[in-house]
Amino acid sequence: MRRMTFQPIQGRSLDIIDAILRTEETASVGDFWSKLSVVVEELVVNIVNYSQSDYIDVEILRNENSLTLRFRDGGVPFNPLEREFPDFSIPMEDRKIGGLGIYLVIQYMDTVAYEHTGGENILTVTKELKTK
Repeated sequence: MRRMTFQPIQGRSLDIIDAILRTEETASVGDFWSKLSVVVEELVVNIVNYSQSDYIDVEILRNENSLTLRFRDGGVPFNPLEREFPDFSIPMEDRKIGGLGIYLVIQYMDTVAYEHTGGENILTVTKELKTK
Protein backbone atom coordinates (compact mmCIF):
# COMPACT_ATOMS: atom_id res chain seq x y z
CA MET A 1 0.00 0.00 0.00
CA ARG A 2 1.15 3.49 -0.82
CA ARG A 3 0.04 6.51 1.19
CA MET A 4 0.37 10.09 -0.02
CA THR A 5 -0.60 13.32 1.73
CA PHE A 6 -1.15 16.65 0.01
CA GLN A 7 -2.16 20.18 0.89
CA PRO A 8 -5.31 20.98 -1.13
CA ILE A 9 -4.16 24.36 -2.43
CA GLN A 10 -6.20 26.11 -5.12
CA GLY A 11 -4.32 25.98 -8.41
CA ARG A 12 -2.31 22.88 -7.41
CA SER A 13 -4.90 20.22 -8.28
CA LEU A 14 -3.01 19.14 -11.40
CA ASP A 15 0.15 18.51 -9.36
CA ILE A 16 -1.79 16.28 -6.96
CA ILE A 17 -3.51 14.42 -9.79
CA ASP A 18 -0.20 13.92 -11.59
CA ALA A 19 1.51 12.59 -8.44
CA ILE A 20 -1.26 10.02 -7.90
CA LEU A 21 -1.35 8.91 -11.54
CA ARG A 22 2.45 8.54 -11.74
CA THR A 23 2.64 5.96 -8.97
CA GLU A 24 3.60 2.46 -10.00
CA GLU A 25 0.24 1.19 -8.72
CA THR A 26 -1.86 3.46 -10.92
CA ALA A 27 0.42 3.71 -13.95
CA SER A 28 0.20 -0.03 -14.50
CA VAL A 29 -3.57 -0.41 -14.95
CA GLY A 30 -3.39 -0.76 -18.73
CA ASP A 31 -6.42 0.24 -20.77
CA PHE A 32 -8.24 1.49 -17.68
CA TRP A 33 -5.73 4.34 -17.20
CA SER A 34 -7.71 6.99 -19.13
CA LYS A 35 -10.86 6.33 -17.09
CA LEU A 36 -8.82 6.27 -13.90
CA SER A 37 -7.49 9.71 -14.85
CA VAL A 38 -11.06 11.04 -14.98
CA VAL A 39 -11.85 9.47 -11.60
CA VAL A 40 -8.77 10.87 -9.88
CA GLU A 41 -9.25 14.31 -11.42
CA GLU A 42 -12.90 14.50 -10.36
CA LEU A 43 -12.23 13.47 -6.79
CA VAL A 44 -9.14 15.63 -6.27
CA VAL A 45 -10.69 18.75 -7.82
CA ASN A 46 -13.82 18.39 -5.70
CA ILE A 47 -11.81 18.01 -2.49
CA VAL A 48 -9.54 20.96 -3.32
CA ASN A 49 -12.38 23.24 -4.40
CA TYR A 50 -15.09 22.39 -1.89
CA SER A 51 -13.93 20.45 1.19
CA GLN A 52 -12.25 23.30 3.10
CA SER A 53 -9.82 20.68 4.41
CA ASP A 54 -6.17 21.37 5.09
CA TYR A 55 -5.12 17.94 3.78
CA ILE A 56 -5.90 15.18 1.32
CA ASP A 57 -4.67 11.73 2.27
CA VAL A 58 -4.67 9.14 -0.52
CA GLU A 59 -4.10 5.44 0.05
CA ILE A 60 -3.46 3.27 -3.01
CA LEU A 61 -3.75 -0.48 -2.78
CA ARG A 62 -2.96 -2.52 -5.87
CA ASN A 63 -2.86 -6.25 -6.32
CA GLU A 64 -3.02 -8.31 -9.49
CA ASN A 65 -6.83 -8.30 -9.45
CA SER A 66 -7.84 -4.83 -8.28
CA LEU A 67 -6.94 -1.22 -7.60
CA THR A 68 -8.36 0.62 -4.61
CA LEU A 69 -7.99 4.33 -3.92
CA ARG A 70 -9.10 5.77 -0.57
CA PHE A 71 -9.37 9.55 -0.34
CA ARG A 72 -9.53 11.11 3.15
CA ASP A 73 -9.97 14.74 4.04
CA GLY A 74 -10.88 16.63 7.19
CA GLY A 75 -13.26 18.99 5.46
CA VAL A 76 -16.95 19.70 5.60
CA PRO A 77 -18.91 16.41 5.72
CA PHE A 78 -20.15 15.67 2.21
CA ASN A 79 -21.41 12.43 0.74
CA PRO A 80 -21.09 12.72 -3.06
CA LEU A 81 -23.17 9.56 -3.47
CA GLU A 82 -26.23 11.48 -2.25
CA ARG A 83 -25.97 13.98 -5.12
CA GLU A 84 -28.65 13.98 -7.74
CA PHE A 85 -27.33 12.54 -10.98
CA PRO A 86 -27.87 14.37 -14.27
CA ASP A 87 -31.15 13.71 -16.04
CA PHE A 88 -29.95 12.64 -19.47
CA SER A 89 -33.47 12.90 -20.89
CA ILE A 90 -33.20 16.70 -20.63
CA PRO A 91 -31.21 18.51 -23.33
CA MET A 92 -27.73 19.39 -22.10
CA GLU A 93 -28.31 23.12 -22.25
CA ASP A 94 -31.35 22.77 -19.95
CA ARG A 95 -29.69 20.57 -17.28
CA LYS A 96 -28.55 21.79 -13.89
CA ILE A 97 -24.79 22.09 -13.52
CA GLY A 98 -23.11 19.44 -11.40
CA GLY A 99 -23.32 15.75 -10.74
CA LEU A 100 -21.78 14.47 -13.97
CA GLY A 101 -18.32 13.91 -12.48
CA ILE A 102 -19.42 11.69 -9.60
CA TYR A 103 -21.76 9.90 -12.01
CA LEU A 104 -18.72 9.05 -14.16
CA VAL A 105 -16.78 7.91 -11.08
CA ILE A 106 -19.60 5.49 -10.24
CA GLN A 107 -19.82 4.29 -13.84
CA TYR A 108 -16.07 3.72 -14.19
CA MET A 109 -15.39 2.07 -10.83
CA ASP A 110 -16.80 -1.24 -9.61
CA THR A 111 -17.42 -0.06 -6.07
CA VAL A 112 -17.70 3.43 -4.59
CA ALA A 113 -18.27 3.87 -0.86
CA TYR A 114 -18.45 6.93 1.40
CA GLU A 115 -18.28 7.27 5.14
CA HIS A 116 -17.75 10.13 7.55
CA THR A 117 -15.91 8.96 10.61
CA GLY A 118 -13.41 10.45 13.04
CA GLY A 119 -14.05 13.89 11.54
CA GLU A 120 -13.00 12.71 8.09
CA ASN A 121 -14.68 12.25 4.75
CA ILE A 122 -13.53 8.87 3.41
CA LEU A 123 -14.31 7.96 -0.17
CA THR A 124 -13.11 4.54 -1.32
CA VAL A 125 -13.20 3.48 -4.97
CA THR A 126 -12.23 0.08 -6.34
CA LYS A 127 -11.79 -1.29 -9.83
CA GLU A 128 -11.48 -4.98 -10.55
CA LEU A 129 -8.73 -5.41 -13.12
CA LYS A 130 -8.75 -8.17 -15.67
CA THR A 131 -5.64 -10.26 -15.64
CA LYS A 132 -4.23 -11.60 -18.89
